[in-house]
Amino acid sequence: MENNKKIVTTKTLLGQPQSSRSVLSKCPRPEELRSEHPVTRSALAQLAARKAESQAARRWEGRDRGRMSDSLVVCDVDPALTEKLRKFRFRKETNNAAILMKIDKERQLVVLEEEFQDISPEELKSELPERQPRFVVYSYKYVHDDGRISYPLCFIFSSPLGCKPEQQMMYAGSKNRLVQAAELTKVFEIRTTEDLTEEWLRERLAFFR
Repeated sequence: MENNKKIVTTKTLLGQPQSSRSVLSKCPRPEELRSEHPVTRSALAQLAARKAESQAARRWEGRDRGRMSDSLVVCDVDPALTEKLRKFRFRKETNNAAILMKIDKERQLVVLEEEFQDISPEELKSELPERQPRFVVYSYKYVHDDGRISYPLCFIFSSPLGCKPEQQMMYAGSKNRLVQAAELTKVFEIRTTEDLTEEWLRERLAFFR
C-alpha cells in the first residue's frame, strides 16, 4: 500500500535554503556591533592584555617562535633584579616585605622600582599607581587558622583598568618571563588597586594549603 501521508520536511517549514553568501550578508559587521553594543575602552584593553599574555606564554614555551606580532614586546629582566629576587627568596627575616618592579620602556627591561620592609597589604596598596601596571613580589607572614605560620612568596600583577592598552600589553607580555626568573608559583592578579587587602590575599593563599 502506498503511503499517502504528506511528509513535512525542513525545506517545507523553512522554505528554500539560502546561500551561505546571503546568510553571511545578514550577519552584523564588527563595526555595527560596536555601534549597537558599545564596548568600553577599558574592556578592550583588558582583552588585549589577556591576549598578549597568552601569546607571550606560547612564545616562551617555544611553540610560537617567529610568528610573534611586531607590536608585542616581551621585556627581559634586569640581571641585577634577578639577583635581588634570588636573595629575596632566601631571606631570613619574618616580617612582611615587598619588591616593587616596573618596566623601563626605553631599555625594554623589568627593573627594580622600590623595596619595602614591614609593609602590610593595605600599605602596599597605597604604593601602587592607580593608572599604571606594576609587578610585586611580596613576602607575607601568613598565620593559618590552625595556628601554623608560613612565609609564602606571592607574585602580584597589578593591571588596573584605565591603563594605556600598549602599556598593559607590554606588562602582560612580560609577566611570565618575570615569574620564571623569580621562580614563583603563587601568582595573582588585581584589576584595581583597591582589591589588594589582607582579606583578599588570605583568600588566595587558602588554595595553597
